[in-house]
Amino acid sequence: MFHALSDATRRAILRDVSREARTVGQIAEPYNMSLAAVSKHLQVLERADLIRREKKGNFRMVQLNADSLRAAQEWLAYYETFWTGQLDALQNYLETAETPGEDVRNGNSGDGSKEG
Repeated sequence: MFHALSDATRRAILRDVSREARTVGQIAEPYNMSLAAVSKHLQVLERADLIRREKKGNFRMVQLNADSLRAAQEWLAYYETFWTGQLDALQNYLETAETPGEDVRNGNSGDGSKEG
């Protein structure tokens, strides 16, 4: 799924079909892409279960599969607690390690002399 979301065009397509179901031609129009190129993007999105295609009359309509996005959001939310904890620990370390006049990266004091 995240591979499918990694492409800006596919993310834009998802945004478009989240508002309303569209035909392949309607999806292709704002991107100046061939129908074949859009179809390839749609295949990637469909394999990732991010869209659904439904036949309505003579048209195949493409719409967002919000359930799959919800599952991805839940997965990310679970791991967000780990990222937040790590970033908070890094921030605390940096705040306590930096003192005025000291260059923590190479052990130099603010006056240019080498410590240690």
